[in-house]
Amino acid sequence: MALEALTLMLPPRLTHDEAPACMRMLQQGLSAQVGSSAVVDASALSQFDSSALAVLLECRREAAALGRGFAVKGLPSRLRELAMLYGVAGLLPSAP
Repeated sequence: MALEALTLMLPPRLTHDEAPACMRMLQQGLSAQVGSSAVVDASALSQFDSSALAVLLECRREAAALGRGFAVKGLPSRLRELAMLYGVAGLLPSAP
């Protein structure tokens, strides 16, 4: 039986103020669920700053530490552009 991907949802707003709580929520989701990979669904994001990238990168590290793959679904184009500007876009692969 193959393990399915674990999908974690980002909230509509993810700025510096929400980042710590969001990261705790993602860490809890990663550790509580079993899956071969983690997919973070960012399609609800409408308000964000560079803290959203920090949260995604930390989630990627957590998934790797648990031996899981990592991908992002629905990354807003403005956030993808910010990731490219910071040189980290390659660390945030798109989910199929």
